Amino acid sequence: MSQYIYDKNEFRFKKARTSVWAVIRKILVFFVITIALAFLYYVLFALVFSTDTEQRLKDENRMYALEYPELEQKEELLSDVIRGLQMKDDRIYEEIFHASAPNMEPMSSVDFLMGLDSIPDKDIVSHAERKLDMVEAAADRVEENFRRVIAALKDSSFVMPPMHKPVKDFTFAQTGASVGMKINPFYKVSIMHNGLDIIAPAGEPVYAAADGVISQVTRSRKGLGNVVTVDHGNGYFTRYAHLSDMEAVKGRTVRRGTRLGYVGVSGNSFAPHLHFEVLRDTVVLDPVNHFFADVSPEEYVNMLVMSVTTGQSMD
Repeated sequence: MSQYIYDKNEFRFKKARTSVWAVIRKILVFFVITIALAFLYYVLFALVFSTDTEQRLKDENRMYALEYPELEQKEELLSDVIRGLQMKDDRIYEEIFHASAPNMEPMSSVDFLMGLDSIPDKDIVSHAERKLDMVEAAADRVEENFRRVIAALKDSSFVMPPMHKPVKDFTFAQTGASVGMKINPFYKVSIMHNGLDIIAPAGEPVYAAADGVISQVTRSRKGLGNVVTVDHGNGYFTRYAHLSDMEAVKGRTVRRGTRLGYVGVSGNSFAPHLHFEVLRDTVVLDPVNHFFADVSPEEYVNMLVMSVTTGQSMD
């Protein structure tokens, strides 16, 4: 649409002339104002309204904030359990193979990458070299341990420790308190517990955990009650306590799996169970450490957890 202006000198209207720069300036001003208003509307809309995705993310953040303290507690508990299992592993190697357990530090790339958006190639290479050195050193230790184990097995004087369960179909759910300070069920005080409580019904057969000779048969109404002790050689002894009936004669040679008696409640027993002990040269060993060759890895780990966390013995 054309624009006109009134010329006072000529007393008439003239057609107004508009420069190109004026037109461009108006267009730019209009464009800037439009962008500013659009941005303002967007900010106001974003502050007042939330999309479904944003609302879902907010809800998830609130849920994570509530669950985070509990997750921290669980992480600490799992760390304690892992440390306990590592200690158990060390004791197994020391007690059975007389060698140090492989100690490989966890190769955590998460710790290495935490807090970094980008990592220079040289740092990645350096980190990989350090981890490779650690793996090679750990592999050397494992190989050396295997050499020592194989050498021990080839030795004619070597005697295999008792490595089998004394009760058939024994699962981790039947695992009671193991070696350590445990609450006595009668006196309600912490007392040293020198064996593993295997929860089983009265009358369940009890078997020798390895080949050996019956060195002692004790009948008593006190303490461990009726007890059978088997000498396996090389300083290893196993002891089966709180039996009801016994099928054992002192001096008799037994094979692994020979029936020695039956689960009972003789002596100071809170309920029917087998009190099972493993000793070497009078040193009390943890019987759970000697079951790993007779159960699955999952079952063995569950037995370890149960034996450690059970705070009260049954005798």
